[in-house]
Amino acid sequence: PVAPQPHRPHVSYALFPNMVEGHGCHRVAAAHRRHLVGKKFNATSPNGRFKEGAAVIHQQELKKIEVVGKNLYYTFAAEREKDEALSANSLSSNVNIMHVHFGMSGRFPFYESLPGPDVKATTRLRLECPEHGLVAVLSAMTVDLIGGEDAYHVRRAKLGQDPLREDADADALWNRFRTLRKSVGLALMDQSLFAGVGNIYRAEILYKAGIHPEQPCVDLSRHAFDEVWYHTVELMQRGFLSGSILTVDPEEAAVLGEPWTRRYVYNQSKCGRCGGRVTTWDMAARKVYCCEGCQPRLAGTELPTAALDRVARTAKHHVGFVSHCAPDGVAAAEAAPEKLTVAKLRAALSARGWPAGELKKTAKKAELVAALKEAMQAEPAPATQLALAAAKITPPATPAKPSAIAAARIDRGNTPSRRGKALPVPGIAGLEGRETSAAAAAAEKMAAGEKGNVEHIALTDGTPIASSKKRGARGGGGGGGGSAPDPDTPAPP
Repeated sequence: PVAPQPHRPHVSYALFPNMVEGHGCHRVAAAHRRHLVGKKFNATSPNGRFKEGAAVIHQQELKKIEVVGKNLYYTFAAEREKDEALSANSLSSNVNIMHVHFGMSGRFPFYESLPGPDVKATTRLRLECPEHGLVAVLSAMTVDLIGGEDAYHVRRAKLGQDPLREDADADALWNRFRTLRKSVGLALMDQSLFAGVGNIYRAEILYKAGIHPEQPCVDLSRHAFDEVWYHTVELMQRGFLSGSILTVDPEEAAVLGEPWTRRYVYNQSKCGRCGGRVTTWDMAARKVYCCEGCQPRLAGTELPTAALDRVARTAKHHVGFVSHCAPDGVAAAEAAPEKLTVAKLRAALSARGWPAGELKKTAKKAELVAALKEAMQAEPAPATQLALAAAKITPPATPAKPSAIAAARIDRGNTPSRRGKALPVPGIAGLEGRETSAAAAAAEKMAAGEKGNVEHIALTDGTPIASSKKRGARGGGGGGGGSAPDPDTPAPP
């Protein structure tokens, strides 16, 4: 008998600790289309929570995969139709569609050699294709069979316009949007309107469009709506290609410098463009971010009384935190030490030769932050690089930064669509196969001082990221893996 080969991960994704955003779901589906579609699988449910469904799709061919927002639909059929175009209406009536919603801690990696990894208590589905030496394992909040094509279309009709689908209809969305009295901030998170957008994207989209989160949709002109749609498509396509939520345009990142090289207002204490304070408040149990200088309320309009009351009650100047969704690199975080972990605060202080006797081992984070700020005020610039080295982080190249933030201001009215560029074509038809591999995305995060398992997407097979960096490459969505928490590991606060 041939000895089992060690499993080699091809691509794997998970979310930690918050719900995956749409670009991550599309990256999973794109990789699965290239490597799993057209094959038949032995289907089992290791934890028994999808036992009946696995029995139904056992030895059925995976015909196609659709994604709408944060929902994935895998279409299985018993037999391949001869000379049949694989369209939404051409499949025979004997199909079975599996719906997947990752939830807070899901993953769907596949491996190019058998037997693959050991299953876990959270593994709902295991797909094995002995003919091609493939195995895929699924853990997710929701895995269910919904029926056939009719059932899919019923569900599809309840979801909104997905900017990463070719059939996304901005005009149809506008016709609904223009009549709504809810705020644009709520609308962006409404999956029946903008399918796939999450909280980080909401903050950055509205900032780039220059729109206040509490502005009622009904107040926006078609031009203002087009700005929102433009940046929604643009940023989510960028996320699909890069595997990271990178919202700052490269040319502007070179001007603004740290900590605004990756995100404009999400988890920032001040605005890189105008120098004003970033304010946060609660909106439907989620935190919104706003620079009211760059995102003013529309002239001649009034916000609803309830919105004004909520903002007055909960709004505050944002103080950076250690974000597990989209953490800053050390270079960025040192501009706001509150974003550093206690370990990195200690490493940064140690690198500066901070007298040990003046800082107790039991010092709380607030004391460490105050000490680092005091140390930074009188230090020469090279000390920052020493601190980064002590923290074992390789920083990205530091762009030249103007002597004053005012010099870095960007005309808010000079956004891409206002420079005469047409609205971007939604979808990923021209992008599939060009996306950065999972390993390369992890390596990029590491180079920026971020962990490989952030921004809702992570490698999940346990391969050290350091070795993944050597294997990472563009294209195909494949290549290596990195460590990530198990789905049953509690997410950090």
